[in-house]
Amino acid sequence: MCGRYTITVTFEELMLHFLLGDNVTAKYEPRYNIAPGQWIPAIIGGETPADRRLGELRWGLVPNWSKEEKSGVNPINLRAETVSEKPSFQKLLTRKRCLIPSDGFYEWKKSGKSSKQPVRFTLKTGSLFGMAGLYDTWVQADGGRLHTCTILTTTPNKLVSEVHERMPVILTEESESIWLDRKVTEVQKLQPLLVPYPADLMTSYEVDSKVGNVRYDKPDCIDPLHALW
Repeated sequence: MCGRYTITVTFEELMLHFLLGDNVTAKYEPRYNIAPGQWIPAIIGGETPADRRLGELRWGLVPNWSKEEKSGVNPINLRAETVSEKPSFQKLLTRKRCLIPSDGFYEWKKSGKSSKQPVRFTLKTGSLFGMAGLYDTWVQADGGRLHTCTILTTTPNKLVSEVHERMPVILTEESESIWLDRKVTEVQKLQPLLVPYPADLMTSYEVDSKVGNVRYDKPDCIDPLHALW
C-alpha cells in the first residue's frame, strides 16, 4: 500500500517539473509526512498539456455513488491490477484520473518481533515524480461538493519488495502525459502504464519512527536515521 508520502520541493520546482500554467487553486507548502484523510495537491489534466490544473483533493476516496460520506470504506489505495474489473471504478479509470506529485514515500518493515522500522523510498536523482491517482466528486445533502482521491498501487519492484508487498504506481514522464490526457478513455491504453517503477532508478533509507505520528510533519522526518556514506 501507500499510506504516507512526502513532497518537499518549492512551489516553483513543482510548477516547472509538471509544466503547470497559471491554473492553480491549491495552497501549496512542502510536506514531510502526508497522511490519509488530509488535503493533498493533485494535478488534473485536460485535452492538452496547457489544460493541466493544480488543486487539492482529500486523500481517501468517497465515490459519487456513496449514500453517506463515511458509508463503507473510503480507500486510500486501489489495486491497479483489478481497478478495471468493477464497472464503477472502471469509469473513474477512464474518466477521472489525476496525478499525485511526490518526491518520496514511506513504508514500514518488520524489525524484531513487534516493532517496525520506517523506510523512505525516493528516486536516485531525488527528483519529483507523479503517482497515478483516481478522483471523484461526492455531492452532499446540502449541495456541497467533496472532492476526494485514491492512489493506485501495484506489485513491488525488487527494492520495495524487501520492505512491503505493494508500492504506489509511479509514472514515467511519458506515461504522465497519457494519464492526464482526457482524450484517452480506453482501458487497454491505460492498464499498461500501471506497472512497477524500475528498482535500479530508486533508492531507500531508514528514517526516525516519528513519521509514525500523523500529526508530526517537519523537515527532520526525511533525515536519514544512519549516515548514507
